[in-house]
Amino acid sequence: MSGVDVVVTGLGATTPLGGDVASTWEALVAGKSGVGVLEQEWAAPLPVRIAAQLADDPTNHIERVKTRRLDRSEQMAIIAAWAAWRDAGEPDVEKERLAVVVGSGIGGATTLLAQDDIMEASGPRRVSPHTIPMLMPNGPAAWVGLELGAQAGVHAPTSACATGAEAIAWALDIIRSGRADVVVAGGTEAVIHPLPIAGFSSMRAMSTRNDEPEKASRPWDKARDGFVLGEGAGIIVLERADSAKARGAKIYARLAGAGMTSDGFDIVQPHPDGVGAVRAIKAALRDSGFASSDIGHVNAHATSTPVGDMAEIKALHHAIGEQAVLTSTKSMTGHLLGAAGAVESIATILALHHGVIPPTINLDDPDDALDLDVAAHKARHVELQAALNNSFGFGGHNAALIFARA
Repeated sequence: MSGVDVVVTGLGATTPLGGDVASTWEALVAGKSGVGVLEQEWAAPLPVRIAAQLADDPTNHIERVKTRRLDRSEQMAIIAAWAAWRDAGEPDVEKERLAVVVGSGIGGATTLLAQDDIMEASGPRRVSPHTIPMLMPNGPAAWVGLELGAQAGVHAPTSACATGAEAIAWALDIIRSGRADVVVAGGTEAVIHPLPIAGFSSMRAMSTRNDEPEKASRPWDKARDGFVLGEGAGIIVLERADSAKARGAKIYARLAGAGMTSDGFDIVQPHPDGVGAVRAIKAALRDSGFASSDIGHVNAHATSTPVGDMAEIKALHHAIGEQAVLTSTKSMTGHLLGAAGAVESIATILALHHGVIPPTINLDDPDDALDLDVAAHKARHVELQAALNNSFGFGGHNAALIFARA
């Protein structure tokens, strides 16, 4: 089944820039920031008081009774999955040929912490009976599978910030293997909470530009001082190209190849020369059949950290050369952790589909080692044949996805 072409027929998202794909894409192309000040009382004593919160609260779209049974990450996954499913035309696929791969880097942490507070204050009998299904890492995937009736398998990769991209790579393998004809895949994350923020802050991984939230996420800029935490979900519908064409589906792009590797280097730091990333990108190229020179655009992982940003630049030099136009949409969305690779895949797909590369904002004083072409400050109109989306995660996870024009 390795010769099977796999295409993208549906897109769904809820992000700090918009409650759906259309509004998110419009904001990305316009170079708008989704980062703002945390107004919650609990944020006041934290060293970091900014984040990229959802533009549209999921409780606006899910009935109140149901929201009580769902962690916020699960709510977002359901909203994005239904949007992607409808966008794909609700494929008439046998349930035994429909699979789901939706991951989360951290899972239902806010549920765990909130229920622990309840137990400490009021005792164990006040803990919600829905606690376990709300906090379990496979909860978002399980709920999406239940909503759609998927019976070919429901999977939940957990690979830190590479999760969303790995989910899409798994989906590609599932379709090629013949296990399913349609796979709903992506990532979700909702951990804007004092404990994760305090933990990331203690690592000195996050920007402390509290007075200028919209300028805090600044990939490749000399003044970058860490990432900005965001929340959101991105889901895509993937299916066999022959069945998509047979039913007259709208095809956004082809998922041409994927590569996944691990660094074996450090639990949080990437290899300084990006060697694991190089292997992932080269594996994706081999899988896709494209030459490195065919890659016209890269949606980079570039989180705005001092070390990670430039390690990726080294990797890109070695793996694809200098012809591609780079961008980091994290400059606008913040870092969506387990959802990042999925939302950024959607941005990559739409860049191919529309011939428009969203800008990297806040790149005012580029790092001296940044010697590749970046679409800084404003969108770039470019005809593209193929594009690369990179995602890297704590633990040394590297995922590279290559999308091609339909």
